[in-house]
Amino acid sequence: MAEALNLEQPFAIVSEAGQATAPLRVLKHGDTFAVFDPHGDVVASPSSAHGLYHAGTRFLSRFELRLDRTRPLLLSSTNSADNVVFSADLTNPDIVEHGRVMLEHGALHIFRSRIVSDGSWIECLRVTNYSINPVRIPLSLRIDADFVDVFEVRGTRRLARGRRLPSVFAPDQAVLSYRGLDNVERRTLVRPLRAPDEVDKGSMVFQLALDPHATGDVEIAVSCTLRNERRSPRRYAEAVAERRQQGAAREATACTVAGANQAFNLWVRRSSADLQMMLSETPYGSYPYAGIPWFSTPFGRDGLITAFALLWAAPDVARGVLTFLASTQATARNDAQDAQPGKILHEMRDGEMAALGEIPFGRYYGTADATPLFVALAWAYYERTNDASLIDRLWPHLLAALDWMDRYGDSDNDGFIEYARRTGSGLVHQGWKDSCDAVFHADGSLASPPIALCEIQGYAYAAWGGASKLATARGHTALAAQWHQRAVALAKRFEEAFWCEELGTYALALDADKRQCRVRTSNPGHCLFTGIASPLHAQRVSETLMADHSFSGWGVRTVASGAARYNPMSYHNGSVWPHDNAIVAAGLARYGFTRAAARIFEAMFDLSQAVELHRLPELICGFHQRAGDSPTLYPVACSPQAWSAAAVYLLIQACLGLRIDAQAGRVSLERAVLPEKLEWLRIENLAVGSSHVDVLLTRHANDVGVSVLRREGEIEIVSVS
Repeated sequence: MAEALNLEQPFAIVSEAGQATAPLRVLKHGDTFAVFDPHGDVVASPSSAHGLYHAGTRFLSRFELRLDRTRPLLLSSTNSADNVVFSADLTNPDIVEHGRVMLEHGALHIFRSRIVSDGSWIECLRVTNYSINPVRIPLSLRIDADFVDVFEVRGTRRLARGRRLPSVFAPDQAVLSYRGLDNVERRTLVRPLRAPDEVDKGSMVFQLALDPHATGDVEIAVSCTLRNERRSPRRYAEAVAERRQQGAAREATACTVAGANQAFNLWVRRSSADLQMMLSETPYGSYPYAGIPWFSTPFGRDGLITAFALLWAAPDVARGVLTFLASTQATARNDAQDAQPGKILHEMRDGEMAALGEIPFGRYYGTADATPLFVALAWAYYERTNDASLIDRLWPHLLAALDWMDRYGDSDNDGFIEYARRTGSGLVHQGWKDSCDAVFHADGSLASPPIALCEIQGYAYAAWGGASKLATARGHTALAAQWHQRAVALAKRFEEAFWCEELGTYALALDADKRQCRVRTSNPGHCLFTGIASPLHAQRVSETLMADHSFSGWGVRTVASGAARYNPMSYHNGSVWPHDNAIVAAGLARYGFTRAAARIFEAMFDLSQAVELHRLPELICGFHQRAGDSPTLYPVACSPQAWSAAAVYLLIQACLGLRIDAQAGRVSLERAVLPEKLEWLRIENLAVGSSHVDVLLTRHANDVGVSVLRREGEIEIVSVS
């Protein structure tokens, strides 16, 4: 029986028993991603995420390998360290005919490898006979495509669907087709390099005749096409070589991090590889898609926070995010999209349901935080890079975003940004915790909109302050003074309206009647991140965040235990999110609490060692850490998730108190600490303008030693204890 998480939401993600917790393997490139089991098989059911997806649609719902009608035994499988190739080692079970074992298990080795490129995947199968006798055995692939929209896979029900066209299985290729209600024909082409010996509806069979220690190969290319699009099949080796060359070119210029702890290095390398996989090229630069499988698409908030986390090491990501979001900024009011002029995108979707308006997310603006984050990131990017030319290009978009904050974001002119959806199909809550029950009062009653979230006021503070500094840099003195005053006034008003003395933290939100939602949450950690909190209250917030009711051992919970709606198994009301913890850590460090930040770093480090592939998932359950136990995984969490992968970079920045001022050519380390498990940390090829530096950081009892290993150009390294 299926159980919907967040039952009141129309587009909830459905978790079916036995499906959600099964291990998955994923690959992604561009607008295409694949989800499959450790064998490499795609075995989709209506609520299973398995499949090959392209442009919001599942183009393969079945791709199962069989040996003589039996499933091979799994020995091991993994993704390559760079996430380019999936590989699995398989073997045969006992092959029995008429009660007699004809081939003992372990006689055949099947090496299965796969690469996903934009619009296609390529499968390579290599079978080796390790028995002392010749073997003749059929190897078959069962193939199907249901062409369902990704929202259908998530659990959204449709009243009607398009028409599945007749499948064609020929010796040279199989063609599976569907014509949607949007009148778009979507086709899956399956092309084997060698012709199969048998073709049946739904399967291709290759007869392998192998002498002892001989090897046989089968290579198959799968292409996803829309309308009359044509894709030429590619060879596996060619596709792998091209992707690896691209990766090597990126690595040659990238800033890299390594430490004394090999487990830490595995975490960093997996995070870096996941980020490269999640980055998709757009006409405006690289953009980090949010997460697989449910959010493999541009999200404004996710992209902005990922860019913030990577800014010190990879500022080009912020450049791509800012440029893309400027290009998609709303220019008119559209209530169905929750759009107003100047507002920054929440998410974009391809696919049949988006094209038909069955979901509002084709281009949807139902978020109140992306717009101030857009402005705040623009200033942070400028400080990091001194790239005035990009700010010149963005300036009209920044003005429009600030105008939205003033005119539409603050609906009642009280100085705070509030949100309320414009139609019944939009998101109820439009902060990062957007579950329908994520904003509530101490007694558990839900807050009524319009709602002013505490962290969004922090983002607005950073936006007004950053805009003031950008205006100063551009010579707009009057605007700079005006926006600076907006930031000062907002901070003062924020303290008066949001501080809860009895909780030792800021209220989660103000409801429509300006009543405080007096609940201890992780949201005030974002207020530390942006600097809106007063130093006196920041100390109290730090203590509250690190107390046992908030800090689980695996990280800071979204909602502290003891709250009316606390549930460690919920999506937003007691779970632990890596990106949230990284922001909290950066906020703590901003106010000088780097040792508390290091404690969060250590929790995320421990989590990376307890999860498969050292890959931090979107979230975990918020149960208290028990000695010797693993974390409790959240059943339908995305993994990888871009901002979870980026978390390690923001955590490093937090612990080191790292700040880069490109105009001054200065790298500053303030009250730097290293976690106990990390004796030293090496940062190589850190670029500031045209200059580069390699730095070795060594942990001491009370501080961190700094050694410059290489310096090219003018970079000043400043360490403040």
